[in-house]
Amino acid sequence: MHDSETRPLRVMFLLTSMPIGGAETLLVNMVRKMDRNRCIPMIACLKEKGVLGEEISSEVEVFDQLIHHKFDFSVVGRLKKIFVQNQVDAVVTIGAGDKMFWGRIAARRAKVPVILSALHSTGWPDGVGRLNRFLTGITDGFIAVARQHADFQIREEGFPQDKVFLIPNGIDTEHFQFLESARLDWRKQLGIDLSAPTVGIVAALRPEKNHDLFLNAAQLVKSQMPDSQFIIAGDGPERQRLEKLAQQTKLHSSVKFIGSTKDVRGVLCACDLFALTSRNEASPVSIMEALACSRPVVATDVGSVDESVIEGETGFLVSSDDSQAMAQSWLTILGDASLRQKLGRQGRQHIVRSSSLESMTRNYVELIETLYDRKSRTPDPIDGTVSWTYESPLDRSISSSI
Repeated sequence: MHDSETRPLRVMFLLTSMPIGGAETLLVNMVRKMDRNRCIPMIACLKEKGVLGEEISSEVEVFDQLIHHKFDFSVVGRLKKIFVQNQVDAVVTIGAGDKMFWGRIAARRAKVPVILSALHSTGWPDGVGRLNRFLTGITDGFIAVARQHADFQIREEGFPQDKVFLIPNGIDTEHFQFLESARLDWRKQLGIDLSAPTVGIVAALRPEKNHDLFLNAAQLVKSQMPDSQFIIAGDGPERQRLEKLAQQTKLHSSVKFIGSTKDVRGVLCACDLFALTSRNEASPVSIMEALACSRPVVATDVGSVDESVIEGETGFLVSSDDSQAMAQSWLTILGDASLRQKLGRQGRQHIVRSSSLESMTRNYVELIETLYDRKSRTPDPIDGTVSWTYESPLDRSISSSI
């Protein structure tokens, strides 16, 4: 642990913006949990703050509007100035793309002791490009959010194994739990009968989230369960097209597009079943939140989803292009109340046991402190090397499961 007698480490988290989304919500929750005696968090957004950025700005310092266009090389100077003026000890970039690239270059130029990159998905559109791989040498660590995600970073992205650290996503299981009052409120607000079988999805309306699969499955379910209802929470560039598609498939009266919402728990409680139809994922926070609310989950078998959606125990997995299988899984769960309750109960137990917000926050702080202490030590006068040992979250996770 970092020496408690010294000042707390100042940590800058860097991302593009902070709309309501999985990685952004995760960051807000973690920042709020951090022990200010050990770590002072700050946030930098290359673009606008976004809804969550505005919300958290009353609690921590948030910088924004740092990049003006795609090829704005002067962003490096702006970031460097912020890092130096705020005596930043560690920079953690969130996600791939420009923030990962510019953030690490600026951190290097500002001589920030610890440089980390946290990745929350695999493959397009968040793959790590050639330029970002080129900066591997100046990066102290790459944070993966699930075991298979860590394997992916080593095998597919080519990151050195000793630089990949597994810190599983964690959620506030005290907040995310089923509330009958929330179910009643949201059903009333959306005009959904209390007895109507209801499936929900919470995901940004972007191509990789594959909402077409959700709507195709909904159409198949509707033909067998005429009173079924469907909630789509989230916003994005695909919204207009998806709303038009819902109208063309005669689902418009059964599908509720509610946009982004801060009350994700309420939406989840209003559903009997949660679905995620993504083409690629790492460890989706929305699935963990749904399971914590005792909602069974049917999801596409991509990334590390099978570490939370355990076949037949917390839900079902289907291929990312199989609307028939998706629909059949929905029908199986919606048509069997005892199965639905069993999957929901086991889902919550699994999340409470494996995905706490406290453990995720602790692992982030310990990793940053350990890397900072290593790089701050005086080299051995004989051979110029620093001797140190660190049990990474990846090692700890593996050893604890044996």
